[in-house]
Amino acid sequence: MNLFLDYLTVTALFAFVALPAVVGLLRERRITRQLRDTERREAAPTETEDAARPGGVTRRLNGRSWAKA
Repeated sequence: MNLFLDYLTVTALFAFVALPAVVGLLRERRITRQLRDTERREAAPTETEDAARPGGVTRRLNGRSWAKA
């Protein structure tokens, strides 16, 4: 029984230490997905945007960084 409690304690401490890292990783993945979706949405012009712009000029985003757009 004592060995089981030792393993349970180590597992609980590991989960307690690793939980903030896992939450941060999931948050970063969500933000990256939102930025990628926004970039795709802006890169694909709709029909109404084409009609509003003279000469069919579209804005192309720089693929290297979203901050320089």
